[in-house]
Amino acid sequence: MTTNRRLRSVSTDRELRLWKVGRALSITFIAAVLSASAVFYGLVVLLDFQEIDSTAKLDAKTLFDLVKLSFGVVAGAGALVALVVAYRRQRVDEAGAHREATRLHTERFSQAVDKLGSDSPAVRLGGVHALAGLADDAPNDGLRQTCIDVLCAYLQLPFPPDPGDSPSHQEEHHHYLALRKVRHTILRLIGDHYRRPKGDHGSWQGCDLDLSGVVIDGTLSFDGASFSGGTVSFDGASFSGGTVSFHRASFSGGTVSFDAASFSGSTVSFDGASFSGGTVSFDAARFSSERVSFYSNGRVSFNRARFSGATVSFDNATFFGADTSLDRSRFSSAEVYFIGAWFSGGQVTFNRATGPAPTGLLTAVRGALVPLDISLPPSWGTYRPRPA
Repeated sequence: MTTNRRLRSVSTDRELRLWKVGRALSITFIAAVLSASAVFYGLVVLLDFQEIDSTAKLDAKTLFDLVKLSFGVVAGAGALVALVVAYRRQRVDEAGAHREATRLHTERFSQAVDKLGSDSPAVRLGGVHALAGLADDAPNDGLRQTCIDVLCAYLQLPFPPDPGDSPSHQEEHHHYLALRKVRHTILRLIGDHYRRPKGDHGSWQGCDLDLSGVVIDGTLSFDGASFSGGTVSFDGASFSGGTVSFHRASFSGGTVSFDAASFSGSTVSFDGASFSGGTVSFDAARFSSERVSFYSNGRVSFNRARFSGATVSFDNATFFGADTSLDRSRFSSAEVYFIGAWFSGGQVTFNRATGPAPTGLLTAVRGALVPLDISLPPSWGTYRPRPA
């Protein structure tokens, strides 16, 4: 019901707004008379024809000229009326076409959502592709966002655990794998659409993406995706099992959040990813058993992040003009590397961080290209700016 109301409100916002015919004609005619008067007066002044002989008699030629002028004014007024009527007809036709497109979109949307609720994984898969196609063909950004929201909401639904592939649970196991395939298809389609250049048909860049609390497992690729503008949320998402890659992905503008996300039991790669022109947050994220690397020239926050039982690599990461915060982070039983990392300007803080200093961090900050505004725990040592 909420989705249908939203669709109707989007359509209402685009309702046709036209003046009444009488008002439109009156304003148009008055504007025409004023314009004609202004032109006539301008010509009189231009030709220096300000002195009119009041003693002149009205001969046949002058009368004929006045008659022609009168017919010309009538013809001009008729042309204006025809123009106004044609304009209204064009606007009415456009509004009708928009309403028809919205009606067809709503019908297709309802059918696609019904498919997502089917007990058959194959039918659900058809609903996923139907919704993705509807997002591509949506007549406006609001309807496109609605389709994306529904796909994200499906991913946020409770995901039952794998019952195992024992003979007694084989049917349930196959059903689980089929539903898992549906979820992976949605994630793959998201990656595909965010790879398309902004402005191209089917590009979802600039739309909000809410994947908070979603379980992202298996082998998935967001390589080269561009998350620009809008709000992108992976808050509380669980990256577990398989490989998830954001290789050379671009996070620019807007807000990108991985707060309280869990990176465990999988390889998650941000190799070559660019975080710029916005706020990127990994606050309270948990890292274990994966590899992470970043390229950043925005603001990156890892406040209260926990690095435990993990191999987390920031090797060769570049923090260019970035404000990077790891305040109150905990480094315990983890191998965290900053070997070859580059810091250039910006502010870097590890206030109240606990545990041993990450390997290579002190070397990286001391070799910064531009002196840093950095705060380190006393037990990690001191920072001395690189000599100019």
